[in-house]
Amino acid sequence: MPAMNDRRNRRQGRVGGSSRLGWRPRQRLSPTGLLRAGFLGPDRADVRQSLGALAVSAVASIIAGLTLASRIDQFAALPGLLLFIPASIGLRGNAFGAFGSRLSTSIQTGTFSWSFRPDSILGQNLIAVLMNSLAAGIGLAGFAELFARTLGRGGGEPIGFMDFVVVSVVGGLLASVVVLGAALALTVASVRFGWDLDNVTAPLVTAASDVITLPALLLSTALLDRGLLTDLVAVVSLVFTGAGLLWLARSSLGRAKRIVLESLPVLIAAGVLSLGAGTAIESAEGKLVWVFLVLLPGYLGSAGALGGILANRLSTKVHLGMIEASLIPHGTARSDMGFTLALAGPVFGFLVLLAEGAAFLLDGDSPGLISLAAVVFSAGLVATFFVLIVAYYGTLTVVRFGLDPDNLGIPIVTASLDVVGALTLVAAVTIWGVT
Repeated sequence: MPAMNDRRNRRQGRVGGSSRLGWRPRQRLSPTGLLRAGFLGPDRADVRQSLGALAVSAVASIIAGLTLASRIDQFAALPGLLLFIPASIGLRGNAFGAFGSRLSTSIQTGTFSWSFRPDSILGQNLIAVLMNSLAAGIGLAGFAELFARTLGRGGGEPIGFMDFVVVSVVGGLLASVVVLGAALALTVASVRFGWDLDNVTAPLVTAASDVITLPALLLSTALLDRGLLTDLVAVVSLVFTGAGLLWLARSSLGRAKRIVLESLPVLIAAGVLSLGAGTAIESAEGKLVWVFLVLLPGYLGSAGALGGILANRLSTKVHLGMIEASLIPHGTARSDMGFTLALAGPVFGFLVLLAEGAAFLLDGDSPGLISLAAVVFSAGLVATFFVLIVAYYGTLTVVRFGLDPDNLGIPIVTASLDVVGALTLVAAVTIWGVT
């Protein structure tokens, strides 16, 4: 039994007990140990973990898509809200995906501990991710109002800035509490079962964001069109967020301040790009048959999760000094990029089967399995190659400017992917003539 445990620990890159979690920095392993652990290239455990997490993400995304398709009239009754959905879902995934990436690096370098003190690693990460979620949500509310008024498609007078603030903050807080709980539970499970957080964080956080954010947004719409109450909730949200940022700026929590300082501009920029994706979706709403509305969150979420896995793996290896800047990817970076590309086929195939199955069971409109597969695989292939390029060169660029790729990797990938993913799906629908 001890020998079996020792072999398992070596395979997972976990030896001894130098940290409170029983992990030691992986860079302390010998090159032979690293190779045996699969750290220089994905092993079967990496494949199982990633595919399992991506499958859960796909199922969760289809559930979110069914929610979207069933409530499309409710969103249409609030002009501008539909374009806000990808940005709101993406914000949760970006903020908490980066949160998981930072915890993964802490675990694998042996610096993580289960301390919730405000000045601890975990405590500062919790403070930072909640402030990022609130502040970026308010920033997105302002841009959503701008997009809705300047790029409206004739769907009526859009909801106002205060309405967007209420939906973003109230709905965002409801979703954030659940997603945060899921991220912490995932960290516990990774320690308990020896999972690599780099393989599972992005897909499972995406899954939680997809399932929770849409219902949370729907619940928050109950506070809209309430006159003084709506304005009061919006003002309280603005004051609370501003006070929180001011408190953090005057505190001695250097790690939390750095996370917010580096992450917040990128999260807002990512959200703006996602609003662009929402605009493309809203403009194509009349062209998309039922099954594509169901498929949409899963398609964007799965492509983003693939990029998140790659960004997390590259980020951890940058921290451990295992990747050097190179115009042409080589070594471990190329291995991880090939790993991500290999995951794309099964993931998109699973999505097609889920969406077509949902259409069959619920009597929804669908162009048929073959046409659906043609659209998803052609669009997905383009999106995946785009993800590989952005994740690799984005990580190198971030490091080049002395920033932390754990803070920026996932937002950069998923933000750019939201726009490209939405455009590739709409273009593939048009090209294959399934409108």
